[in-house]
Amino acid sequence: MALNRVSFQKAVRTYPVVASTVVVLAAVLMLWGAGAAGPAQWIASLYTLGIVAVTGVGMVRDIKRGHYGLDILAVIAMLATVAVGEYLASLIIVLMLSGGEALEDYAAGRAKGELDALLDRAPQIAHRLPDDADTGGTPKPGRELAEDIPATEVCVGETLLIKPSEVVPVDGVLLSAAASFDESSLTGESIPVARTAGEAVMSGSVNGTQAVRIRATATTADSQYQRIVALVRDAAASRAPVVRLADRFAIPFTLVSLLIAGIAWAVSGDPVRFAEVLVLATPCPLLIAAPVAFMGGMSRSARHGIIVKGGATLEQLATARTAAFDKTGTLTYGRPELVSVNAQPGFSAEELLGLAASAEQYSSHVLAASVLAAAEERGLPVSPADTAQEVATNGVEALIHGQTVRVGKRRFIEEVDPSAGSVDLSPGQMVVYLSVDGRFAGSLILSDTARPNAAATLDRLRSLGIRDTVMLTGDGQVTANSIAAAVGISDVHAELLPEDKVNAVAALELRPVIMVGDGVNDAPVLAAADVGIAMGARGSTAASESADAVIVADDISKVATAMDISKRTLRVALGSIWLGIALSLVLMLVAAFGFIPAVAGALTQELVDLATILNALRALHGKTLFRRADKPATVASAPIPGSV
Repeated sequence: MALNRVSFQKAVRTYPVVASTVVVLAAVLMLWGAGAAGPAQWIASLYTLGIVAVTGVGMVRDIKRGHYGLDILAVIAMLATVAVGEYLASLIIVLMLSGGEALEDYAAGRAKGELDALLDRAPQIAHRLPDDADTGGTPKPGRELAEDIPATEVCVGETLLIKPSEVVPVDGVLLSAAASFDESSLTGESIPVARTAGEAVMSGSVNGTQAVRIRATATTADSQYQRIVALVRDAAASRAPVVRLADRFAIPFTLVSLLIAGIAWAVSGDPVRFAEVLVLATPCPLLIAAPVAFMGGMSRSARHGIIVKGGATLEQLATARTAAFDKTGTLTYGRPELVSVNAQPGFSAEELLGLAASAEQYSSHVLAASVLAAAEERGLPVSPADTAQEVATNGVEALIHGQTVRVGKRRFIEEVDPSAGSVDLSPGQMVVYLSVDGRFAGSLILSDTARPNAAATLDRLRSLGIRDTVMLTGDGQVTANSIAAAVGISDVHAELLPEDKVNAVAALELRPVIMVGDGVNDAPVLAAADVGIAMGARGSTAASESADAVIVADDISKVATAMDISKRTLRVALGSIWLGIALSLVLMLVAAFGFIPAVAGALTQELVDLATILNALRALHGKTLFRRADKPATVASAPIPGSV
């Protein structure tokens, strides 16, 4: 009982106009039933005129700003019913309009269930183990000495206990021998993922049936799940396309409704006909259908591991005509394998790789991670640098053991030694150049392969309406051309700086333009495109924040899934609007001949609202594309090939 009373009080506070209208309507009905029709009419009419005055103030402000909304029609309908003495109908219209907000909130709550689930599952508590706790193997009952602390207090390097079926509070590395985690809320993959000791564990994933230990590699603020939560909050707050879609129909619908009502009055000579028609022209279907559909589309996207930041993104995605892609980490795995080391005279292959790794540890580029991994696999030491500086889009310069080492693109090395020669590459290969103390020292050849489902994804995008596919990359022309040929892209722009990518996107003619990328260097072009899609929230924070949508899983096929969902969402939103308009027009024409009294018309319009909302909720469901995630092939480590 107490809970129901609290819920009722909350509802009254949230929707005061609905509550007051219900009270006034009840009082009017009691007076009317007692034979006091006069007082009942006065109370209803004065209350309705008060609502008209409040609504009218906002309407006038909007008109002064050049915004002609659907509230014009609602105000005219309320005034008309008061003027002809249909006071019960006027109260029902007020209740319908004020209740529309509550109805929209309820429907939107249903639609954004997946978004709310992500927010509600945000971990609050972490079980911290003491520094001297045994961190090996699987914990045994009775041995846990964990201290419960707020998840926000976890520090990098601390050991945490994750109990069975618990949500991982922060990103970490698995210390136990093996474990299984459910990552479906993050990636959309329903099959649990097996992890072994030393592998990364994402915050927000759910532990399996056995307690395990992890070492925190990030705080909650910097962890995967909190990034997603922040994106979801932005998405839930976005309402941009709702206004645009409603406004497209506002003036035509208002004019047609007034025309039908005016003709009915003129032909019949009865002003009541005017009110009876306008009662059925109230704009709730137009105002409610679009937000519910778009929220449903965003929720469905989240279910498949795609965080869309707003309904406007869905609308742009649905009508996109060009798709541009970065190469490394997007069309390819972004984890190149070392093929060979080409050392110049005076340097050995091991020395060259060790110097490259020592410098690359200060770089955020994906090739840097590959160079470091190659050195680690071969047991080569990585030395700290006295100074290090990353030159964006070019490479790294570091002072290591008194030697100035440059690692990066050919033009970066040619700045200190113009004799740095080009290297012949096979398809899919890329090169990293090195100089030591201003002298060209050699190069590292790495190979990165196209994702096996990249070509199929591009084909699917074309079937969804994409007319142009483009590659924008900072890599060399030969490497870019080989990957482009493998995935079916003919328009290739290589050796681009970040500003070049922005200019290239701006020059594309078929719009809207989708840009898909994953790295720090992609952040500017993701922000500049009509729709920026970041691959993997676990990647660059800058890219994720600049993008309009983030694909949590490392799966390029989700780009096609996102576009498919957006197209269905827009179809459902527009279909719901047209359904509301069609039903309203038919009913208005019937009312124009005097067959629907004002009160009955006001109640019938509620059924129209219900029909459009139920139709809009269809955006939550639909056929799913590309069920299989893109799984990278494992490549066995190999010794360093001999120098050339």
